[in-house]
Amino acid sequence: MSASNAFETLLLQLLFENANAANIGDATGLRGSTTAGSFYIGLHTADPGEAGSQTTSEATYTGYARVAVARSTAGFTVTGNSVANDALVTFGACSAGSSTVTHFSIGTDASGAGNLLLSGALTGSLAVSAGITPSFAIGALTCTAD
Repeated sequence: MSASNAFETLLLQLLFENANAANIGDATGLRGSTTAGSFYIGLHTADPGEAGSQTTSEATYTGYARVAVARSTAGFTVTGNSVANDALVTFGACSAGSSTVTHFSIGTDASGAGNLLLSGALTGSLAVSAGITPSFAIGALTCTAD
């Protein structure tokens, strides 16, 4: 079974933009959260895969922490079956250690295993070492729900 493009878009908008999903359930449809909260962007040294968690191959340099992004149109943009960051995403500066990051993820928890929702490859690997502050422009972190 496969989800339609319209359903994929509707579901992603509900989850990432906190938008209402009309015509599902009762007359008001599926409603966005009263308090939307955030999802957390993480960096990974390899693809965490569909069976992975937020800690699978996660970056480990000193100064690294996941970045909270609001579940709103200020935080994410949904286009078709793709989700992208709608604001600059800047991670903590590396003060020691190193990681070569190749992937990013979107998950539910600020730390720990958490629920990995989506992940994607960076456009190129990024070597993070002392003095490097990973930062990603609007739209640079895009992943697709297939």
